[in-house]
Amino acid sequence: METSSSEHDFAAVAPAHELSAFEAVSPSMKAVEAMVRELAHSAVPVLLIGERGVGKHMIALRIHCASGGAPEAFQTAQAVEITTDSLAAAAQSCPVLYLDEICELNPECQEFLLRVPLQAEGNGSRHPWARIICGSSHDVEPYVRSGNFREDLYYRLSGVCLRIPPLRQRKEDIPHLMQFFLAKYSEEFRRPVPALSRETQDLLNEYSWPGNIPELEAAVRAIVAVGDETVAMGGLRAMLTRAEPKPNGEKISLKEAARAASREAEKELILKVLTRTRWNRRRAAQELQISYKALLYKLKQIGYGEYRAT
Repeated sequence: METSSSEHDFAAVAPAHELSAFEAVSPSMKAVEAMVRELAHSAVPVLLIGERGVGKHMIALRIHCASGGAPEAFQTAQAVEITTDSLAAAAQSCPVLYLDEICELNPECQEFLLRVPLQAEGNGSRHPWARIICGSSHDVEPYVRSGNFREDLYYRLSGVCLRIPPLRQRKEDIPHLMQFFLAKYSEEFRRPVPALSRETQDLLNEYSWPGNIPELEAAVRAIVAVGDETVAMGGLRAMLTRAEPKPNGEKISLKEAARAASREAEKELILKVLTRTRWNRRRAAQELQISYKALLYKLKQIGYGEYRAT
C-alpha cells in the first residue's frame, strides 16, 4: 500500500536569481529561449529532452516564470521516487509540476496521469493543476516501443517536445555560466571573485563537459574553495591528458580518466584545505562542507588516515 510522502517527493525550486545563469548566449540556446517565450503563453504540456545536467529543470522554471507565475507555485519531482498519493496531493496544491526522468515513472503513476486534467478545461474553468512539464535524458519512443511507457500518455505529455543541447554544443554559454558560479561561490565562501588566467579560461571553454552544467559548477566551486586555480584545475588537466590516445594507438576510457582525475583533484583539495587549517580536521571538514566522518574516510582512502590527527 502506498503512503503519502509529498513532502519528500517534491523538491524546492532553485532561487529565482539563479535563473539569470541560464539566459541564452549561444545561438542554439537563443532558439530554446524563443520557444520558452512562446510556451509561456499557453498551458500545453511540455516534454524537455536533453542529457543529464543540461538545465532542463531551470528551463521548465523559466517557462513558468515567463508566464507570470510565482516560483513558489512551481514544484519539481523525480519520476522514479513519486507515488500516486503524492501526485494526487500535487494535483490539488501546485499549479505547475516539473516531473524529471519521466521514463522511470511506474505504471500506477502513468495511469494516474492519464486520468487527471493537465490544463485548462474547455469550458474556461481551470483545474488546480494547470500544467505539467516533463523531462527526460533519453528519447521516450524506445520506452514506448518496449512497453515500459504508455503510448497514450506519451502523446498526452509531449504536446511540445523541446530538445536542450548539451554544454559542448553551446560553448558560447560557458563564460557566462563560469562568471555566475564564480560570483556565487565567492559570496558563499566570503572571498573575492578570482580573476582566472587565460590558460584556465581556455581550458574551461575547450573542455567537452560530459557532466554538463553541474560538472562546470563543481570545477568553478573548487577554484574558489581552494583559492589556487593551478591546484584546482590540476585534476581537469590530468583528465584531458589521460583521455588522449597512447602513442601505440591504445585508447584510455574517458570514464576511467574522469574517475582518476576526480580522485586526484579531490586529494589536492583536501590537502590544500588541511594545510590552510593547520591540519585541524574538524575545521577542514566544515570548510569542505562534508561531515567529519566523511573526511576521515577520504583521508584513509588517500593514505593519510593516521597522519597529523587533531
